[in-house]
Amino acid sequence: MPLPPAPTKRAAMLPPEAFDAPARSSHKAVRKTEAPAADEALVDERPQAHDDFDPRSFGGGDLQDEYGEVDTETVVEEPVPAVRGKKKEAAAPAPLPKKKKASGPKKMFVLDTNVLMHDPMSLFRFDEHDIFLPMVVLEELDGHKKGTTEVARNARQASRSLDALAGTQGADIAHGLRLDTTGHKEAGGCLFFQTMPLSPSGLPMGLPPGKADNQILSVVQALQEKHVPMQVVLVSKDINMRVKARALGLVTEDYKNDKTLDDLDLMYSGSLALPPDFWAKHGKTVESWQQGVHTFYRISGPIVPALFINQFVYFEAPGEPSLYARVIEIRGKTAVLKTLKDYGHLKNAVWGVTTRNREQNFAMNLLMDPEVDFVTLTGTAGTGKTLMALAAGLTQVLDERRYTEIIMTRATVSVGEDIGFLPGTEEEKMGPWMGALDDNLEVLGKTDGGAGEWGRAATNELIRSKIKIKSMNFMRGRTFLNKYVIIDEAQNLTPKQMKTLITRAGPGSKIICMGNLAQIDTPYLTEGSSGLTFAVDKFKGWPHSGHITLARGERSRLADFASEVL
Repeated sequence: MPLPPAPTKRAAMLPPEAFDAPARSSHKAVRKTEAPAADEALVDERPQAHDDFDPRSFGGGDLQDEYGEVDTETVVEEPVPAVRGKKKEAAAPAPLPKKKKASGPKKMFVLDTNVLMHDPMSLFRFDEHDIFLPMVVLEELDGHKKGTTEVARNARQASRSLDALAGTQGADIAHGLRLDTTGHKEAGGCLFFQTMPLSPSGLPMGLPPGKADNQILSVVQALQEKHVPMQVVLVSKDINMRVKARALGLVTEDYKNDKTLDDLDLMYSGSLALPPDFWAKHGKTVESWQQGVHTFYRISGPIVPALFINQFVYFEAPGEPSLYARVIEIRGKTAVLKTLKDYGHLKNAVWGVTTRNREQNFAMNLLMDPEVDFVTLTGTAGTGKTLMALAAGLTQVLDERRYTEIIMTRATVSVGEDIGFLPGTEEEKMGPWMGALDDNLEVLGKTDGGAGEWGRAATNELIRSKIKIKSMNFMRGRTFLNKYVIIDEAQNLTPKQMKTLITRAGPGSKIICMGNLAQIDTPYLTEGSSGLTFAVDKFKGWPHSGHITLARGERSRLADFASEVL
């Protein structure tokens, strides 16, 4: 049936023959008015925020104002409910992604001043959670900002971060500062400052209100009462502060982001014992070949994902030949092992020193390998860390001429009371700290027995000329070219100090870090947050670094027994 003719002018009446198909014409009108209404609703829906929700956009408003003159019959009939249904279907999934993003209930963390002075980047370490800073924390930051100490530098850095957050465009302190506005995308929460006095209801009368710690505790308790569904957590490095908070029934935690490892037993040891059934399981798929004095094995199987580059593996079983090798390549599900040079044999002695146990042989292979630029050695007292590092350094400086000189430094942290200022030049001031160097040079100087007294004196003079003792305080900005750098007592370094020293290495240099994590003398440092632990964890698996934990002491039976029982 043909369509009715269009009217010649506005509001003109249809001719009588147009009434022959009333149902079809009204249906077409419905379709024509339905389409733009649905499209317009969807377009209007996209840019709207959830807070600016307008129910009129869902068909509840006056459609005549939006679309001009629309047939009243068309608006009242089914197309409008259909449009409403479509809009509800499109709008219903909108809030769902926000609910899925949160992994758990959102918390508010109140930071103590010592957390910011310990790690100025702690503001951005709390993921999607909010952070609240009491006003007394800002006062204490202001009081500690002067000076050249590490604490003063951290206080200034924390103040600069707060200023950058407050100075961003559109920042509103009353509604919280977005922590991701300065480029730290991992921080998804907001930073709130105390802008009004907060008075809790249940603090004991015995707490002096003028003390800064008690003011922070009162703020935490007031926030907990104000935000009842949300958990408010106090984060502090002060043990007594956390004890008082728990006594008041407040939730409190230590700041753990600075710790590389929670448990020292999880630390990478650098060596792995192959299981007793290794050859039975992997013997049929192992490929082996000879190249010079070394034998190479290509293995595959379930043990490969647990291996790292430059990790040592060993197989020891009664009645079977032993295997000592180093992982030199990992490709997919296969790994290549390379047998080691035996420095325990007298013909392979390094500056007259031979290794006495398995771990010492592993360490000497790393120290003598020119492809390994960074070596970390940990172990108890008397395991031979300094002696092996010096012997390998003297051989490569004087015999092989691989490096030009040995540079030795250490953290000047005293065990007991400080003895005051020391006289002399830089090397003379560092002399009392380098007693370990003198002791080991005395041992190394006696290895050449056929040179006579004059020969030993000349050798000691030559050795002294090739060893430079430097202070860590003057390392900033330096670059070591073709140097063999030994960092002793590295367990007393912070991760920032460790980074400062390692980044001094220039082309052709090698850095050796040694330390005993059971003898940390620096206050506020633990085994988990030491710079030595930090370096071991970050460098594991790098093709030009290696680590070994020396297990057995070789100093004396008295020193070994003391390390075990004391």
